[in-house]
Amino acid sequence: MTCSIVVGGQWGDEAKGKICSYLAVADKISVACRAGLGPGAGHTVVYEGRDYKLRQSPSAFINPNTRLFLGAGVLINSDILIEEITRLGIEKRVGIDPRATLVEPHHRAAEVRDANLTKTIGSTGSGHGPSLADRAMRRARRSADEPQLQDFLVDVSKETNACLDRGEHVLIEGTNGYLLSVLYGTYPYAVGKDSCASTAAADIGIGPTRVDHVIVTFKAFPTRVGAGPFPTEMSADEAKRRGFIQCGTVTGRPRRVGEFDFELAADAARVNGATQLAVTHLDWLDPGCNHLPMDRWNSDLRRFVDRLEQACNVPATLLGTGPDTHHIVDRRHTL
Repeated sequence: MTCSIVVGGQWGDEAKGKICSYLAVADKISVACRAGLGPGAGHTVVYEGRDYKLRQSPSAFINPNTRLFLGAGVLINSDILIEEITRLGIEKRVGIDPRATLVEPHHRAAEVRDANLTKTIGSTGSGHGPSLADRAMRRARRSADEPQLQDFLVDVSKETNACLDRGEHVLIEGTNGYLLSVLYGTYPYAVGKDSCASTAAADIGIGPTRVDHVIVTFKAFPTRVGAGPFPTEMSADEAKRRGFIQCGTVTGRPRRVGEFDFELAADAARVNGATQLAVTHLDWLDPGCNHLPMDRWNSDLRRFVDRLEQACNVPATLLGTGPDTHHIVDRRHTL
């Protein structure tokens, strides 16, 4: 039995989807659960030459033998989810907890009307905040109330715990990142709920004693979409010169780019209780590392990984060296 949680250690966009898709195949995951927020948090999977943009489904869908769950703590836009399920052809593998909160058109409209959220904070306009507020006031509709979701309803907590009892592998995929947490992030420039590993477990209905691994994921050059503090931010000209230009998966807005902050990384590892670190986009720092074992990387890149491990006092076990799911140096069995 192993239960692993993958969360972001920065402002999102750390390639959690890549890490989860890799683990789904490499570890033969039985059940993959999406935790966190809803369709405002996009994950990208590059697999066998195809790009998949996901807003609701677990990134582990690429393993055809993996069941795919959305927990009670997830926000669900039923139209977006149904479209995604159909497009990916995963109808027979999806289970949705009947207690999950719905994001409805009036939630999105309320968020768009709120100038503080859309213009000052830089919200995606997906309706997360108003939906969470309705849940807190006990007036939100849940997935059990939505006719088009009836065929997918399952007690995710019960099913996931049963999988662990049988000795199967479970993967929980968080959204956003530590520095976007409404509790520990750069408040008020944050998302509407906590995005740490403990909350991801609660979203699925897994107790803390059942979690074996917490994998905090970092991008070799942090990025941020929207407003808010960014201590190591570089100028747009510098980002362009270094080839670091990117856009958000959901918003399409340009991502702000900065230098890696080891102190903030250590905070993320501590609060999440990291047992392992994943680092992605290392090929953007040195394209020559792709397809090479770590002992053949240049010394600067190896020192970067060493420094991160020392700052966090946690081993960096999964190192992303390219965009595809399989572009990973997996050190879990050698450290």
